Amino acid sequence: MKKSFLILSAILFTAQTFAQQVTKVTDPVEWINPLMGTQSKYDLSNGNTYPAIALPWGMNFWTPQTGKMGDGWQYTYDAYKINGFKQTHQPSPWMNDYGQFAIMPVTGKLKVSQKGRESWFSHKAEVAKPYYYSVYLADHDITTEITPTERSAQFRFTYPKTDSSFIVIDAFDKGSYIKVIPGERKIIGYSTKYARGPLKNFKNFFVIYVDKPIATSQTYNDTTLTDGQELTAKHVMAVIGFKTAKGEKVNLRVASSFISIEQAEINLKREVGTDSFDITKQKAKATWNKTLSRLSVEGGSVDQVRTFYSCLYRMLFFPNKMYEIDAKGDIMHWSAQNGKVMPGYKFAGTGFWDTFRALYPFLNLVYPSINKEMQMGLVNDYKEGGWLPEWSSPGYSDVMVGNNSASVVSDAYLKGGRGYEINTLYDALIHGANNDGPAATGRDGVQYYNELGYVPYDVKINENAARTLEYAYDDFTIYKLGKALGRPASETDLYKKRSMNYKNLFDPSTGWMRGKNKDGKFQSPFSPFKWGGAFTEGNSLHYTWSVFHDIQGLIDLMGGKKKFVSKLDSIWTLPPIFDDSYYGEVIHEIREMQIAGMGQYAHGNQPIQHMTYLYNYAGEPWKTQLHVREVMDKLYKATPDGYCGDEDNGQTSAWYVFSAMGFYPVCPATDQYVLGTPLFKKVTLNLENGKTVVINAANNSSVNKYVNLLNVNGKPYDYTWLSHKALMQGGVINFNMSATPNKTRGTKPADVPYSLSTEK
Repeated sequence: MKKSFLILSAILFTAQTFAQQVTKVTDPVEWINPLMGTQSKYDLSNGNTYPAIALPWGMNFWTPQTGKMGDGWQYTYDAYKINGFKQTHQPSPWMNDYGQFAIMPVTGKLKVSQKGRESWFSHKAEVAKPYYYSVYLADHDITTEITPTERSAQFRFTYPKTDSSFIVIDAFDKGSYIKVIPGERKIIGYSTKYARGPLKNFKNFFVIYVDKPIATSQTYNDTTLTDGQELTAKHVMAVIGFKTAKGEKVNLRVASSFISIEQAEINLKREVGTDSFDITKQKAKATWNKTLSRLSVEGGSVDQVRTFYSCLYRMLFFPNKMYEIDAKGDIMHWSAQNGKVMPGYKFAGTGFWDTFRALYPFLNLVYPSINKEMQMGLVNDYKEGGWLPEWSSPGYSDVMVGNNSASVVSDAYLKGGRGYEINTLYDALIHGANNDGPAATGRDGVQYYNELGYVPYDVKINENAARTLEYAYDDFTIYKLGKALGRPASETDLYKKRSMNYKNLFDPSTGWMRGKNKDGKFQSPFSPFKWGGAFTEGNSLHYTWSVFHDIQGLIDLMGGKKKFVSKLDSIWTLPPIFDDSYYGEVIHEIREMQIAGMGQYAHGNQPIQHMTYLYNYAGEPWKTQLHVREVMDKLYKATPDGYCGDEDNGQTSAWYVFSAMGFYPVCPATDQYVLGTPLFKKVTLNLENGKTVVINAANNSSVNKYVNLLNVNGKPYDYTWLSHKALMQGGVINFNMSATPNKTRGTKPADVPYSLSTEK
């Protein structure tokens, strides 16, 4: 009997395991959890995300607001009350918002303040999808529904029976305007509130139509009732009111513009028109499914599929469109650089320090046409402001280090981007590489870097070693782009030479990168565990690997492959100790490393995310496979606490999506993706050019995580990298997986990925 029970248990376990495998995804948008990463706060980020109800790269996003006006943590999973439904463009809580206003339906005794109008809600009565949001507001007995277009949205409020039904429109502080026009069932206005500036002539204009006669209306100067239906003040709110029957639905059509109220009307007419709420919802869902269908996965667990598509969702927002289409059909934009309305494309809301690593390479592989628009937008940034942004929110923002616009521009062209002013962008790169610009543009410390080959530690330029390492990589990308454009050798050779400047900070006595003083001596005392100082949001253990373009050169500096691998191994085995004296507190990035249980590996921040793939360069690719799978399994899940640090505009998600496919762009501006281990039994990549890449790993499982053999288009393949050019031709990649590592495949010197030191 006992034996029979054990056999039956084994059969049931096998059946359950098989049943949990997702064989086909036909409706990918329904696998997404927009609440992934929302259980976050100032001192611990599980993503620092908010549920963005929007279309891919849409100009406007909508989100329920649980935080106070101006709070970067505008929606947090642990909150219990909603005070409005906010139009947002916020890239992250650290950057905060711009172009914002809120709408809130209420009943009963009217209270317009955020505190007065807020309502309890529960996640049990909340539906969050990329194309649709619904929540029950308990204190008002109202259900709110939202569905988006790119620049507009529709709201549907279901009211109880009452003669005291209202809608509050909050244009926020820092200067705003509202006019209620009852005869047209219309509210117009603008908000000027932004977090990062200065910005010239900045207004987020909006227009709102309600499908029910407005019985009462009033305006407020902050919370003080005023006479009349039109008001300009520091903080303007308006209220419209009416009687409602039980279950009565009141619909709003809303649009905005950075150009004018008239343009907001055009946006509304073009994108919503006479469509019902449900038609807009159907169109939004169809747009999401069409966009997501570039990638389809099979043979993963329910959790893995949910996580995959939830990460892909996060990758399709930033930078978002800031351009609009006028009455003549011309593409126009308000310029954050000069404050004028200008022709052409414009995007904003991303930091290249984060996203050059994997998000932009992903766009170049899967969505190149949108990145073509983004490159055209960068041309306009340069023409209108004199610099390429390093962090646009929406103009030049003085945050983070590096000159990584060079990578974003170079990778796009080198991966096949055409049809825009690449020579103008190249000129912009040369300008940025040799000048120190405003608000983090150009290069801080450029004179030292160009003369000494590094930015010194003792010249009051913070995070100098990080800057040096990133400038060296950026110089490499300029070198590669210059060669592709046929620039003179005298010019390209200069940037090739500068790309070796990383060597100036390598300390052979410790084996780590280290800050160096102006006199050529290393900064002292030195601790590889010290965060900040010479480095940006990390320590020497994290930043030493930031030699994307010349890993072989780094191997040589460390004394060969065995010592290099030993250094890599130490990241996982060292305890998560730290020195936070530079910051004076345990910043959230430190805490996230400390609690992850992975030693000094700090996946919650960007500088080290490529490190897992570097074993390939030293002839031990099975260790990449081990650690990549461990990170995917342990640090990502489609839950409110599902990230291990800031999601950061698609970058941390891009690491997962690339890794799940089985490869990763360690060095953008080269043609190569470095191999890891696929997560699914099958991934189909439907390229924009009509070609298809099929990635098979039929015997893949949680146990079989090692690559035993690899076959590409019917032929054995021992390289530890894939070519972008070859992928763009389509093909079939077959992984044969194993529970034990194959320690001979991909280990020959000829098998390793590109390094500048070995460039032929």
